[in-house]
Amino acid sequence: MSNGASRPSTAEAAIEALLEGNARHVEGRHVAANPPAARSTLALGQAPFAAVIRCADSRVAPEIVFDRSLGDLFVTGVAGNVVTDEIIASLEYAVAALNCPAIVVMGHSSCGAVTAAVEASIGASPLPGQLPGLISQISMPDDFDAHGTGAIDHAIEHNANTGVDALQARSTLLAEACNDGRLAIIAGVLDLATGEFAITRR
Repeated sequence: MSNGASRPSTAEAAIEALLEGNARHVEGRHVAANPPAARSTLALGQAPFAAVIRCADSRVAPEIVFDRSLGDLFVTGVAGNVVTDEIIASLEYAVAALNCPAIVVMGHSSCGAVTAAVEASIGASPLPGQLPGLISQISMPDDFDAHGTGAIDHAIEHNANTGVDALQARSTLLAEACNDGRLAIIAGVLDLATGEFAITRR
């Protein structure tokens, strides 16, 4: 662990460690470090205490946001933090092989992928390449009003929250781990302006 503390072994302890690290990040009190001397140990194996689905956005880096060092977090990423088959398989590995007790579905403010999904819902010009297929996987609220106040923020939170359901519905392994109390899956949104990560579903 980056600050010399023992690895959190329960979901609640893992989530608390993430929130404590985020508080340090917001306040500019980072303690995480990646000294050259740590590389030989990292090369022998990994024991992350939490897994994260992050957006591919360049402004979102869980190790920085949660003030953690290399080896602390098992991070997967795709635009819009979409739950794809590949993401599910990666997280199953994190839980089954690495014994991660917590998974975080991490949305963020000003998400371009979610914004594109909102624009697509009101008939914006088609996106190029493979982008339409990705954007179509972003979950929109049933009562969504693209023209309403805070529409984008509402969609971002909803998309992150429904990621929790998607993981359990599409993975028997993850669902069983949650039912057994070995795993907790939460969702939250990172405010890019403040650096604060707020849990939206727990």
